[in-house]
Amino acid sequence: MNGKHVVVAGGRGGLGRGVVEVFAARGATVHVLDMPDVDATNETQVAAFYAALPECWASVQLIGGFAMAKVGDTSLADFEKQWRLNVATCFLACREAVRAMRRGGGAGGRIVNVAARPAVQPSSGMIAYATAKAGVAALTQHLAAEVLSDRILVNAVLPSVIDTPANRAAMPGADHASWPKPVELAQTIAFLASPENALTSGALVPVFGHA
Repeated sequence: MNGKHVVVAGGRGGLGRGVVEVFAARGATVHVLDMPDVDATNETQVAAFYAALPECWASVQLIGGFAMAKVGDTSLADFEKQWRLNVATCFLACREAVRAMRRGGGAGGRIVNVAARPAVQPSSGMIAYATAKAGVAALTQHLAAEVLSDRILVNAVLPSVIDTPANRAAMPGADHASWPKPVELAQTIAFLASPENALTSGALVPVFGHA
């Protein structure tokens, strides 16, 4: 990844820090899109961030939110909040990343999104979150088809519960050892975002660990 410019949206979060470290260790120049510098739900701010990049080889979208609630306890505001946090932020970053990559004169690029296991394996009690992550999965696959001729490969990883301090605090009685670690997820993300990945696009890659 030497000489490659990589955006990590959500690079200051529990997973994001691990992803930033892995890309930096591989020689990439990492640009972090995150609060308080950039509001990922603000279209103008996201567009300005990508427009200011010297170039863009890869963009990784990690920003999102989680909520547990069954359908009867989910308000429209709750549902829309999950959609905005997970899908709208991903869409804006993906759109601007494609524009930035196209400015590169046909060099191509890589986009990696983060969906979640509930997007493909239905479960009870998280209807707003699961629906939003299914939206990320659909966005990934449709975008992959649209930009393939630009030599831009688009994929998503689907983790289970990630072993972050916030998740441990929220679920103190869980088997944390079985959860995928941020650095482990980062290795998969880094491969999908690297020139080594010359073929894979439109994939929803399960990264469940032993959970």
